[in-house]
Amino acid sequence: MPYDSLLYSTDGPIGILTLNRASRRNALSLGLMLEMLDCLGSVSADTSVRALILRANGPAFSAGHDLSEMIGRSVTTYRRLFDVCSELMMKLQSIPQPVIAEVQGIATAAGCQLVATCDLAVASEKANFATPGVKIGLVCSTPMVALTRAIGRKRAMQMLLTGQPISATTAADWGLINTVVPTEALSETTMALARQIANSSSLTVGLGKQAFYAQIDLEQPKAYAYAKEVMSMNSLAADAQEGINAFLEKRDPCWSGQ
Repeated sequence: MPYDSLLYSTDGPIGILTLNRASRRNALSLGLMLEMLDCLGSVSADTSVRALILRANGPAFSAGHDLSEMIGRSVTTYRRLFDVCSELMMKLQSIPQPVIAEVQGIATAAGCQLVATCDLAVASEKANFATPGVKIGLVCSTPMVALTRAIGRKRAMQMLLTGQPISATTAADWGLINTVVPTEALSETTMALARQIANSSSLTVGLGKQAFYAQIDLEQPKAYAYAKEVMSMNSLAADAQEGINAFLEKRDPCWSGQ
């Protein structure tokens, strides 16, 4: 379906979701976030899509929340805004397809949260990242959830309390993104990563993504108990048996998604 603030297309098994509010630096308005939720719901149900790239038009990836929606409103309105934002972030991690952020420019506040939430991220050498809310009297408390889990306590606190941006190189070193590439190679590199993922069984990739987020915050004994059960059940899947047989027979596997 057509959207007002984003574009969606496919390239073979790769879905491409593009933020399309360049004139507003792709600020995450309530309308944009609701459109993203709708689109992600459709992607989740589309078994032909094996991976999803999240990119943006214009010079900015996303400047965070649309501050024009945050002047003189009621607490009910603010809660609605952040409820939808939290739902969006959790949706990105709950759909079976891995989501790769393709970051061409600045990603600040909730835009930085968006990058930290995606399963993988590739950034242009011109990109930078910040949680500058403290500079306008508004601590980036929802971005801190994703940021802390991506880069750890001390580095997250530095970004949150100073509001100072970090470069793409520093972001890669800290684990906020996977890799930094020249701007002209950004789309090609991101697409190549998506296609590598799409070459594997969609069932296995989706199961792996779900298991990753389920075990990450568990105590180690509970994480192992959960992981061994997942692996035991995974072993029964047709794709697992096909993959093992293909390896032993030295041939390419033929995935069924089951």
